[in-house]
Amino acid sequence: MKSLKLIGLAFGASIALSGAAFAQDVTIAVAGPMTGGESAFGRQMKNGAEMAVADINAAGGVNGKKLALDIEDDACDPKQARSVAEKIASAKIPFVAGHYCSSSSIPASEAYADGNVLEITPASTNPLFTERKLWNVARVCGRDDQQGLIAAQYIAKNFKGKNIAILNDKTTYGKGLADETKKALNKAGITEKMYESYNKGDKDFNAIVSRLKKDNIDLVYVGGYHQESGLILRQMRDQGLKTILMAGDALADKEYASITGPAGEGTLFTFGPDPRNKPTAKKIVDAFKAKNIDPEGYTLYTYAAMQVWSQAAKKAGTTDAKKVMEAMKAGKWDTVIGPIEYDAKGDIKQLDYVVYKWDAKGGYSEIKGNGT
Repeated sequence: MKSLKLIGLAFGASIALSGAAFAQDVTIAVAGPMTGGESAFGRQMKNGAEMAVADINAAGGVNGKKLALDIEDDACDPKQARSVAEKIASAKIPFVAGHYCSSSSIPASEAYADGNVLEITPASTNPLFTERKLWNVARVCGRDDQQGLIAAQYIAKNFKGKNIAILNDKTTYGKGLADETKKALNKAGITEKMYESYNKGDKDFNAIVSRLKKDNIDLVYVGGYHQESGLILRQMRDQGLKTILMAGDALADKEYASITGPAGEGTLFTFGPDPRNKPTAKKIVDAFKAKNIDPEGYTLYTYAAMQVWSQAAKKAGTTDAKKVMEAMKAGKWDTVIGPIEYDAKGDIKQLDYVVYKWDAKGGYSEIKGNGT
C-alpha cells in the first residue's frame, strides 16, 4: 500500500512538473481561413506557422521558452475574424500571424490593439491595414497600391490600344486592388471599356462574360479571389472568348489550376518574387518538400512573419507586444524571404511585385523582362 502511495505521489509530481513546463511555454497564434472558399491559403499559413514554430523551438525557443501554436479559423469572414481576435486577446497571446483576407485583418487589428496583441499579416495587402496609425500592425507582404501599379504598367506596355475590362468582387481586397489598378491605368492614359462588380461566392458569370464578348475585351483584370477568377476564366472559354485574364496575388495557389484545368494557361497575376527560388529559402523549402508540402503562395511569408517576431522578441528580451514592435521597427531581420526592414507604419521597405503566368501543366513562373 505504501509503495502504491509512493508511486501515486511520484506520478502526481511528474504531472505537476510537466504542467509547470507547459505553463512556461509562450503561446502564439496563426489566424486565417482554415475553412471556406479561401481555405487553400489557410492551409498555406498553417503549414508555414507549424514549420516555423518547430524550427524556432529546435533552435532553443524564444528567451528561454518554447513556443506553442494556437490555430484559429476566420473563414475570411470579418465578424468571425473579430471574434477570433477577441479570443486571442483575452487569452493574452502576445502575437498572431494573420489574417489572410484584408476584410478580416482590418477589423481584427482593432481588437488586437485593444488587447495588446502584435499582428503581422503574411498576406493582407489593402493599404488601409497600415494606414490607421495603429501601433500593433505590420506585414511581410506588399500593398495593393504597389501591385496595382505593377499590373497597370504591364497592361499599358503589352496591351496598348486594346480593350480592357476591370472586375471586382466588392470585398476589401478585391475592390481595393481593382481600384488601385484602375487608378494607375487611368493615370497612364488608358481608360477601361468596362468596369463591373460581382459578389464573392457567385458561380454564374455568363452575363458578365456576354458583356466581355460584346465589348471585344482583350484583357480582363479581376480584383478578387481564385475561385471566382477560375470560374470566370472557364466560362469565358466556354463562350469562345480568348480574352486574357489577369489578377492579383490571390491566384498564387495550385487550386486555381484545379478549377481551370489546361484552360488556365496564359492567366497572368502579380505576386512578390517567388521566395521558393531564393537562396535564403533553400533549406526550408527542402524541409517542406521532405514532408511532401509545396511551400507555395503565402507559406513562406507566414514562416517569415514568425521569424521576424521571434527575432524581435529576442532582441527586446520580452514578448510584450509593444516592446517587440519597437524592436521590430528599429531593426533589420533575416528571414526565409530575405531581409526585412519596417517603416513607421509597419510596411516593409523592400518588396517588388512581378508578373507571373500560369502554364497548361498547372504551374506558374515569372515573366522575365516584362517591362514593368
